[in-house]
Amino acid sequence: MNEKYYKNSPNNIINNDLTTSILQKCNAIEFHTSLQEYKPTPLIQLPNLAKKYNVGNIYVKDESLRFGLNAFKVLGASYAIHKSLEKEPTIETFCTATDGNHGKAVAWSAKKFGKKSIVYVPKDTTAKRIEAIEKEGAKVVQINGNYDEACKKAENRSKANNWTLIQDAAWEGYTEIPALIMAGYLTMFKELDNSLHTSLEKNIDIVFLQAGVGSMAASGIYYYLNKYGSKKPKIVIVEPEEADGILLSFKNNKVSTSKGNSTTIMAGLNCETPSIGAWDLLKNGTDYSLKINDNYAKQAIRELYFPIGTDKRIISGESGAAGFAGFLALINESELKTIKETLKIDKNTSVLFISTEGDTDKQIFKKIVNNK
Repeated sequence: MNEKYYKNSPNNIINNDLTTSILQKCNAIEFHTSLQEYKPTPLIQLPNLAKKYNVGNIYVKDESLRFGLNAFKVLGASYAIHKSLEKEPTIETFCTATDGNHGKAVAWSAKKFGKKSIVYVPKDTTAKRIEAIEKEGAKVVQINGNYDEACKKAENRSKANNWTLIQDAAWEGYTEIPALIMAGYLTMFKELDNSLHTSLEKNIDIVFLQAGVGSMAASGIYYYLNKYGSKKPKIVIVEPEEADGILLSFKNNKVSTSKGNSTTIMAGLNCETPSIGAWDLLKNGTDYSLKINDNYAKQAIRELYFPIGTDKRIISGESGAAGFAGFLALINESELKTIKETLKIDKNTSVLFISTEGDTDKQIFKKIVNNK
């Protein structure tokens, strides 16, 4: 069995569980479009990059322009907080654990509704990321542990203090709010109905979706299964090699915790255990699960930042560029040649990437683009 990837055989069916019933009945895009800051993020075509890699089309949806927060996460946090307050208007404090962007999104959303926020972060969270969360009005608590431990801490403190936990990962007994967050992420994909996916015939062959706990990727899979069923594009899930919980879960055929050392520059994907709310969709709709080295993320950032010819520059952070980084690994590594062949990647292939964040840690980003 190859260590770097897993070839899944998806049944391309949407199971009827709590997560999918929430995704079916929620209309988050209606809420998002009601916000003053709302406008759809751009879909950018890169014809010269496509030519370089001998594929038909490369499209990137640029989430760095989402609500002025430089990342897509606010779609989920704002919607979950909105729905929580609809249900319980007396909530005073929201709490979460984060590797960066989700915490910032919870802080921004809580402030928008006039509420407080407490955010727990793992020990390796950079000072710049903590500062960005604090700037949105949250109290940040850094723990001496990893992301999973920060989630446990946020859960325990929320119970003890009667705070409302807004976590993007689901576990046994905690599934409704993560499903609302996934419903919020759907807005990003539904915007494609007006640009890339205007007809019932698919015009994209492969979608690369990066994953931490897997909520965004599962939301994307739900969108494609709901729209195209078994005729959906092929889905490739990309993770850091030292935080490969989804790949391991595929290998074990059950939700499993990564055995990696959680060291990666892809901070937003540095999660050990997949969300149980995302797992069914991941299992039912993923074609390949792939883990990659940080060097591919750096290369992806530079290729998007220094465009070829008339292609547009895209500022994509370490996690933002991870989908494209997975594509680069697949193109370059002989070990992954099988995937390229099975997916039939050639001069007619159209590929979509989601750049989930911009330069959310400007120091690290600057070092990478300066090739240091």
